Amino acid sequence: MTTSTPETIPAGYWKDARGSLVPEAKVKPIDKLRDQLVRDLVAKAKHNNTQLRQFKLDTMQEVAALVETSMEQYGVKSGGEKGNVTLYSFDGKFKVVRQMQEHITFGEQLQAAKTLIDQCVTRWAAGADDNIKALVNHAFQTDSQGKINTGRVLGLRRLDIKDEDWQQAMQAIADSMQTTGTKPYVRFYERNDTTGAYDPITLDLAAV
Repeated sequence: MTTSTPETIPAGYWKDARGSLVPEAKVKPIDKLRDQLVRDLVAKAKHNNTQLRQFKLDTMQEVAALVETSMEQYGVKSGGEKGNVTLYSFDGKFKVVRQMQEHITFGEQLQAAKTLIDQCVTRWAAGADDNIKALVNHAFQTDSQGKINTGRVLGLRRLDIKDEDWQQAMQAIADSMQTTGTKPYVRFYERNDTTGAYDPITLDLAAV
């Protein structure tokens, strides 16, 4: 395994964004001030990021322990880390929500589903405009990474259409679904005494 050697910048020089060495005397005071501010803020951000990661880990473990303890009262043994759960404070003022979101991808059967749906649309349209087909094609569009939008495809399965080809297409979609991983989420809420609704306690810096 190769290890990278830390870069040594000669004393009295600063390295700019292009990798060039600039004599410190040539660096403007405002550039020095900006550099120091950015470094200080990023250091604090990285520190808080580490704390948030640990807080999330601790929260997930503590919720799992409570769920397991609760189930043991009924003689049930189960991993407390699985499944969605909502916990309330005794007075109902606060709640904690743990969600386990599965990441779903589609196998090659999705191509069969697309073909069957195209057949349905062609038969139903019978020479009409292409609006219906455009809607179906939208569901199968891929993003810049070539991935299918899971929500749009699964939305087709919620349509109550009594057609043999359509039903077969929906079965093909179901057969193509593969769970490739589960991502845990934890959210915190406080009840608004005025509206009675639960307002989120935001930990996302962009949403504060």
